[in-house]
Amino acid sequence: MAGNNIPALADLRKTVDTAKHEHFVGKNGVKVADDASFTAMKAHISQLYSGVTEVHSFEDENGSVFDCIPVNQQPALKGAAPAQPPNLPAMEKSTGPAGTAVGDRKPIEIAAAFGTGRKDKHGNAMSCPEGHIPMRRITLEELTRFESLRHFFQKSPGGGGRPPKGSDSPAATALPGITPAVAATHRWAHAYQNVNNLGGHSYINVWDPPIGANQIFSLSQHWYVGGSGAGLQTAECGWQVYPGKYNNNKLPVFFIYWTADDYNKTGCYNLDCSAFVQTNHSVTIGGSISPSSVYGGAQYEIQLSFYLFQGNWWLYWGGGAASNALGYYPTALYKGGAMASHAAEIDYGGEVVGTTSFPGMGSGHFAKEGWSKACYQRDITYFPTAGGQVNASLTASQSWPNCYTAQIVLYAAPWLETLYYGGPGGNC
Repeated sequence: MAGNNIPALADLRKTVDTAKHEHFVGKNGVKVADDASFTAMKAHISQLYSGVTEVHSFEDENGSVFDCIPVNQQPALKGAAPAQPPNLPAMEKSTGPAGTAVGDRKPIEIAAAFGTGRKDKHGNAMSCPEGHIPMRRITLEELTRFESLRHFFQKSPGGGGRPPKGSDSPAATALPGITPAVAATHRWAHAYQNVNNLGGHSYINVWDPPIGANQIFSLSQHWYVGGSGAGLQTAECGWQVYPGKYNNNKLPVFFIYWTADDYNKTGCYNLDCSAFVQTNHSVTIGGSISPSSVYGGAQYEIQLSFYLFQGNWWLYWGGGAASNALGYYPTALYKGGAMASHAAEIDYGGEVVGTTSFPGMGSGHFAKEGWSKACYQRDITYFPTAGGQVNASLTASQSWPNCYTAQIVLYAAPWLETLYYGGPGGNC
């Protein structure tokens, strides 16, 4: 059963079964390479929704449809029972310097993506009942905007890459596993710490950067990283504006991502493949986030954490109580690699992808402009492998300072370790 003016999943499956490659060839935005790639896309949708029954559906502001499905019917469970989340470890008392006073800064935390009595443009309640989760609907129209199923799963159509460290040129800081093609299409401004960890935390400032012609996406996120070269592994979360995937340029989207082999043959966004297990019905993964921050005005943020506990990388939105847990990446995804036991690096900041030009990052303004003008992440902490939660001690990295910069400031509580980052982009 779908919502008003939203086709039921059963109708979607029938449409997919009868679809042919020639029906899509020549349509605006269609990039699917050939009939074999199209057939693989059909098979993926059929497998994704096999045995799935929705009790209700709704559409968010970006036009994405979400189906409320039983928790145990989602692709990563298929009938199994989900694990139970813990409370996050408590913060240890800071032993560092007091830091600069914050003053009267009062950012507004976005508590949840939906579920507050709101209705979509069709009159459907934007919420799911207990025991169900909102799963973003994947269609052939979305898949065929990519050349192949693998291109759809990748961090960007040309692949992914690990942010370079330090302020040297990308060529001077080349890292194993980053091909020249990927380095040519990605730009970062971020801050990192090499430390064994079980995850971390920050408040991420939310903006809505425009994506122009020849530009792919702009995002702000956490990276938790283990391994190197072809064995690079990550768990990632944040917000992004990615019109090629979500078919809109209206509002930023809450996203998650992972890879177990340096963005090569593994990885996918959100619930697009059988990886992440969502347990909480209060947030739409892959759904729109609003409102966005205003230059020189109101500042909005989301609070995110990842935490490895009993074989699962748990993701939290809005706080550290077990009730704030959204779900988890099972460590089985990492096939005995580094992230199966812990991460070796924490990383926070922005990433953009373009071709002949690059979009703005964050607010589109440089880090030096600071509060209410530059994008930030604040109260950045991590979970040591020995237990507890401690303040991060990050190193900023800005390999394209003409386009994007990064700057760390230590404030008094509640901001503590803070990263400003971003810039206007352009021809970098």
